[in-house]
Amino acid sequence: NPCQPSPCGPNSQCRVSGDSPSCSCLPDYVGTPPNCRPECVSNSECSSHLACINQKCKDPCPGTCGANAMCRVVSHTPQCVCVVGYTGDPFVQCILQQAEPIQEVSRPCTPSPCGSNAVCREQNGAGACTCLPDYIGNPYEGCRPECTLNTDCASNRACIRNKCQDPCPGTCGQNADCQVVNHLPLCTCRPGYTGDPFRYCNVMPPPPPVQAAPVNPCIPSPCGPNSQCREVNGQGVCSCLPTYIGQPPGCRPECVVSSECPANRACVNQKCVDPCPGTCGQNTRCEVINHSPICSCNPGFTGDPFSRCFPIPPPPPPADPVSTKNVWTLVLALVVKTLD
Repeated sequence: NPCQPSPCGPNSQCRVSGDSPSCSCLPDYVGTPPNCRPECVSNSECSSHLACINQKCKDPCPGTCGANAMCRVVSHTPQCVCVVGYTGDPFVQCILQQAEPIQEVSRPCTPSPCGSNAVCREQNGAGACTCLPDYIGNPYEGCRPECTLNTDCASNRACIRNKCQDPCPGTCGQNADCQVVNHLPLCTCRPGYTGDPFRYCNVMPPPPPVQAAPVNPCIPSPCGPNSQCREVNGQGVCSCLPTYIGQPPGCRPECVVSSECPANRACVNQKCVDPCPGTCGQNTRCEVINHSPICSCNPGFTGDPFSRCFPIPPPPPPADPVSTKNVWTLVLALVVKTLD
């Protein structure tokens, strides 16, 4: 149950929504869990014409004064006075004032000049206010409890019954230790014990004996990269992998770049090979110069040597000089005729 124990803090309620807890403040409390609090704890949290009654800011007058008396709130405290023409105890009853004045006995504690959760005691004809037991603050404005929320206490204390106390006593089970983290008790089993630390921790059973695995001299491999290890008579024997050269742990490929090969070879798949096969087209020849294949057409051929070379066509036959002379003679005769 994700709501047990409740993660919501004091003055809140937890409901299960799906597989997760959903926290909300209790009715008549304000704020957001885990900091739900009442509307007020002392009068000083209310407007001056209201008082903190049952942790709510209310008008303290209703039901306070007697008959024929009117009520005024001064600094959160209701003050009752008889209406004009009446006299008596305004907190009990005011009666019609007699013709002869009646001298009233001074009562410095009536009405009480004290705030909420404070008491008034008469001393030498004057009233003195003190907070009730377990309450702190200014008794003339209002006294409040030591705490209402965990955040009112040190991080290693929790607010329990309005007092900052250690939340650990009685929380953890047997053979468990308690530590307070951010006002909350955290129970853990002692070393050598296991179980539910909030109920009971049992002695941890000894682990089963572990048989030593046979030692393989090739695990981990002592041979280095690009090598293989074989076990021979309990010893690791190293050799380079196929197509690699050198001696372990210095096994390496035949080449990595073409400059490690002869000038008429190129590095292909870490091997020095002739780069010509499959490079040039038909009717061509290939020559390796500085590791690179150079393609050219065979003599008497032309074209793209990387695709295909074609035979060079023969030149056209030369023109007949006699025929050419006859043509020029005809052209000259036509020009002369045109001029005539």
